[in-house]
Amino acid sequence: MANLKTEKSKARSMGMHTEVLTGRTQQKFFNPDEAENFFYFGTYDVDFNKRTELDVKDMTATEANKEIDNLMSKGFGTIVIKNPQGKHSLGVGILNKLNLIFEGSLGYFGVGSCDGPVVRVNGRVGWSCAENLMAGKVVIEKNAGSSFGAAIRGGDLICKGSVGSRTGIDMKGGTIIIGGDAGAFTGFMMQRGRIIILGDVGINLGDSMYDGIIYIGGKIESFGSDAVTADLTSDDVSWLKRKLKVAEIGENFDVSKMTKVVAGKKLWNYDNLEPT
Repeated sequence: MANLKTEKSKARSMGMHTEVLTGRTQQKFFNPDEAENFFYFGTYDVDFNKRTELDVKDMTATEANKEIDNLMSKGFGTIVIKNPQGKHSLGVGILNKLNLIFEGSLGYFGVGSCDGPVVRVNGRVGWSCAENLMAGKVVIEKNAGSSFGAAIRGGDLICKGSVGSRTGIDMKGGTIIIGGDAGAFTGFMMQRGRIIILGDVGINLGDSMYDGIIYIGGKIESFGSDAVTADLTSDDVSWLKRKLKVAEIGENFDVSKMTKVVAGKKLWNYDNLEPT
């Protein structure tokens, strides 16, 4: 007890019990008068009307990504990528407002870890497209591989065709919209966000999902652990109509007949003492 009293006295003498926490850190970094702090370091002021083309046929992915950054530094706000030829990891790590158009197909990990750009891929994409997307919009005109939108945190990710397994795995926010079918383990371990699938979906839908909502327009082969159906509300219907209209996909789809899937929350096993 003596040691405890000594420590308390020491803490008081250091002013720890009387210090006013004024939120200096928040004032420093999020002052509305300091607009530059709302942008990533090294971002560029681009003009969407300033357009250019980049042929990456004879470039490596690293060279192509560096050239995209170079063009943004010159103010180009619309960049058309010619001859992507299924290269992996193209258009990754873009933390800037940008219109990026790929005239062709991408390989694995296309446009991953982006925050802000609007991307259109006129072909197909491989595994893990738009992984860790923070904000922006990505539209795939054809089909996509497995792990589509893995761990995304925000933005809209749209595939007009069908996708592989594990779509939206570990999803933490944002919206994924699929015009066709989806494979097994869609929404596996998703934590937040929404997935809209207009077609059918494979086995183990929403397996171990923690939170979030999945809307299915077609048949569900089977549910995963702790995934259950819920009533489709008028708010759901209204939101789905607006979202599909903005996404320019399934505008005439009867969303009132979709199946709503949520977490049953029986896997929420947390120790009550954890907050202490």
